Amino acid sequence: MASARRGAMISTISKKEREQAMRKVSTKILNIVGNVVSVKAEEICYEELALILTKRGKFLAQVIRIEKDIVYLQSFSGSSGISTGDEVRFLGHPMRVGFSDTMLGRIFNGSGTPRDNGPEITENLIEIAGAPVNPIKRIVPKNMIRTNIPMIDVFNSLVRSQKLPIFSVSGEPYNELLARIALQAEVDIIVLGGIGLKYDEYIYFRDTLEEGGALSRSIFFIHTASDPIVEGLMVPDLALAVAEKFAIHGKKVLVLLTDMTNFADALKEIAVTMEQVPSNRGYPGDLYSQLAARYEKAVDFVDAGSITILAVTTMPGDDVTHPVPDNTGYITEGQFYLRNARIEPFGSLSRLKQQVNKDTREDHRAIMDGMIQLYAKYKETEEKRAMGFRMSEWDSKLLKYGEYFEKHMMDLTVNISLEEALDKGWQILSDCFVPSETNFRTELVEKFWPAQKGNNNG
Repeated sequence: MASARRGAMISTISKKEREQAMRKVSTKILNIVGNVVSVKAEEICYEELALILTKRGKFLAQVIRIEKDIVYLQSFSGSSGISTGDEVRFLGHPMRVGFSDTMLGRIFNGSGTPRDNGPEITENLIEIAGAPVNPIKRIVPKNMIRTNIPMIDVFNSLVRSQKLPIFSVSGEPYNELLARIALQAEVDIIVLGGIGLKYDEYIYFRDTLEEGGALSRSIFFIHTASDPIVEGLMVPDLALAVAEKFAIHGKKVLVLLTDMTNFADALKEIAVTMEQVPSNRGYPGDLYSQLAARYEKAVDFVDAGSITILAVTTMPGDDVTHPVPDNTGYITEGQFYLRNARIEPFGSLSRLKQQVNKDTREDHRAIMDGMIQLYAKYKETEEKRAMGFRMSEWDSKLLKYGEYFEKHMMDLTVNISLEEALDKGWQILSDCFVPSETNFRTELVEKFWPAQKGNNNG
């Protein structure tokens, strides 16, 4: 299977490129440590690709470090079968990926090779990991992306060109949440980047989007736990490079990445192999800039499309001070906290929601603020009940409200439009309180409070 993967990767290199590689100066291998091969060479660029020519065939590798005339390459398929007597020939360019409308509905691995047994995309090759878009070419985010998930649409609206992480722990249904967003988000194209996925997780994404009719507008770049580490590092760059190209062509693209902690762990593993001085908890010192280089690809182009990024970041031990979520929080425009299979209202934040919720419906901001304030009071009442305090009539109303709010708003199976969610919010309020207990403005109560429920709690 490994040899088949190697053959597939090498086949992505064109005949012309192989001929150019033959004209490059080749060199003998100096050392092999783990999957890292070191050679002596000059005029080589960082992230340039190379072919390692062995008796067992050709191995694809990428430059990950340069020290004067010593070049270190990460082999995509491991170092088994590579010896110091083998040759290395550099290709003169970094990793590239083909771009075409025929990519829609396709599944690729972390080196851009098809996983779905379909034809390779060899036209319009574009380099990955380019610089973020010039701010002059960006516009201020001002358009909402509807997901039909109330905890997003109502309380922390997702905005086109926003970059948001989903902070979670292992065992939470974050991949299920991403799949739902992929099915329901109002965008043109979904680009899914999976890093270190289990095989059944990859199959879940594929089957869910296919059954929901969204696979035809989706592109997958999937790295499984059994694939080479370096491929996991390239998944975000592949996904974002393709997304940027579609955005330039006027498409609204949503990039879903899972899991960026696996991406950071891959960075750490390579840094350890390279004997780099570790920083916090063993991660490389440039962790922040590595993460920022990917998240800053989110953009809304002038007179073109957009890239929006949602990326899962698992927190070991539910520790938000862990280096990966800690650094991520300084880069992104808020975060969603996924706990107990729900998006938590406390801690979750979309810093751009004020850009869009003023233009949805006149009661949006009032419902957003008022319901969260009442839910906070419910949590206080729940603590009082747990400690055995006597419950008042007001406490009973809050307990009923909290139960309704969690069932009809926070439950991730709820699938309703923004307007339906706002109406449901008023319905919940009227089922639990009288208008004077909610502190909503009189004009909003007169317009939106369900008349048949208005006086049931007097």
